[in-house]
Amino acid sequence: MSTTATKTLRDSAALRWTALLLLALAMFCAYIFMDILSPIKDLMQETRGWDSTAFGTMQGSEVFLNVFVFFLIFAGIILDKMGVRFTAVLSAGVMLVGAIIKWFAVSESFIGSGLETWFTQNLNYIPLFDELGVSPFYRGMPASAKLAACGFMIFGCGCEMAGITVSRGIVKWFKGREMALAMGSEMALARLGVATCMIFSPFFARLGGKVDVSRSVAFGVVLLCIALIMTIVYFFMDKKLDEQTGEAEEKDDPFKVSDIGRILSDGGFWIVALLCVLYYSAIFPFQKYAVNMLQCNLTLTAPAEGSFWAGPSVTIVQYLIMIIVAAAGFISNFQPKGTRKYIFLGISIAALIVYCFMGYMRQSAESIFAVFPLLAVLITPILGNYLDHKGKGASMLVLGAILLIACHLTFAFVLPAFKGNAVGGVVVAYVTILVLGASFSLVPAALWPSVPKLVDSKVIGSAYALIFWIQNIGLWLFPLLIGKVLDKTNPGVTDPTQFNYTAPLVMLACLGVAALLLGLLLKVIDRKKHLGLEEPNIQN
Repeated sequence: MSTTATKTLRDSAALRWTALLLLALAMFCAYIFMDILSPIKDLMQETRGWDSTAFGTMQGSEVFLNVFVFFLIFAGIILDKMGVRFTAVLSAGVMLVGAIIKWFAVSESFIGSGLETWFTQNLNYIPLFDELGVSPFYRGMPASAKLAACGFMIFGCGCEMAGITVSRGIVKWFKGREMALAMGSEMALARLGVATCMIFSPFFARLGGKVDVSRSVAFGVVLLCIALIMTIVYFFMDKKLDEQTGEAEEKDDPFKVSDIGRILSDGGFWIVALLCVLYYSAIFPFQKYAVNMLQCNLTLTAPAEGSFWAGPSVTIVQYLIMIIVAAAGFISNFQPKGTRKYIFLGISIAALIVYCFMGYMRQSAESIFAVFPLLAVLITPILGNYLDHKGKGASMLVLGAILLIACHLTFAFVLPAFKGNAVGGVVVAYVTILVLGASFSLVPAALWPSVPKLVDSKVIGSAYALIFWIQNIGLWLFPLLIGKVLDKTNPGVTDPTQFNYTAPLVMLACLGVAALLLGLLLKVIDRKKHLGLEEPNIQN
């Protein structure tokens, strides 16, 4: 009798996974908008006059307020004080506002407007920030890039708030259950947003034969409207859960400044945080330049006009095949060992081969890079399930760093050697991108479930906020650095498909080396202090 009375929504596997799906779909939409301009960097230079420095400065602005105005710290406080559901809806609303501003900045309506004149004449010097060398603007930066940066800053506040909220929400719904699998699954679905962006951003920009980059951004804005709806539905699910459990999110564990001090005094926390900033700085900034890097290193020949491979319908077909790759691979993880598991796995692998063939036939750098998250979707739940039952989280972080180093060095030195080899270059690109995506799977599956083992549950929101804040320093710095390094190492190059990417890629590989050393150090600390990072999440 008492067992029935205490049964809650999260005791139902279907309902807790539904809650996860709502959060994951919201992040899926956010991931699409995050890189919405990345696959059309060349078009931004041709139509809006954004060179690599302007592009990199705008891309880095996403996390400017989070880093230098400490918004992420405040987001953690809001999360701990106001709870998951309020913060989820707030973050979705903030993302939508920022996205609308960015859309207007790159639209035809902005060109020639009084607002364009104002942005051209202003924000060329920001006191203190200019002296420190961290200003999000600079003299000569295109007005559209300045306003886009302002919108992207606002979007970034909402996006990073959403990130820590989703992590907290998963802990709330899955603690003591399949938490690593849930976190890995959420990130696998969210990262499909990267592939979706890579395929559809160029599609909308070139739709109808006339280039209009604002259409790509408008596509992202519509998806963020959907994300807001998802978080509102989650709001009511989460509210019902609290009514069942009698938990009160808002005032049970009020935030104290001493909580941050307790978190920061933990050596294990700092190793995880630094590993996070190094690893993510070598991935997310790279994504913003990856399509252009492939355009510069692959020998691509546009398919004949009027052919299937040059038409708009191939985009839809290829995306549907991508969904089959992801869905079949994901479902295979939840099948008991036997025939059905291998049938789904076989379907996923066969569809992946078809997808890669289509990417080659399209001779499209963006559709080639879109394969990036597909292997991650397949193996992230496997890794999460392994961590839940077997552990070895710190070891996975080390392996991820090794793969990261190998991939960036391959892009830097091996891929350019295949310039002129139409088939060989694409094969090397596909293999390296898939392995890089696999290495990226190791981090969310291993890193985020480790945080609750390091800090008290009542300040978990603040702990995630601090990690995200430290991570955001790298996400602000490295897009900007890549852009500056590209311009410095390619003087006089005006064709956006002729850049030499060796120096930026070596820089990113060095981040992987530092992450590898920290991962090894974390294993030593875990062994000495018994943090449990190598232990399974589900204790029998």
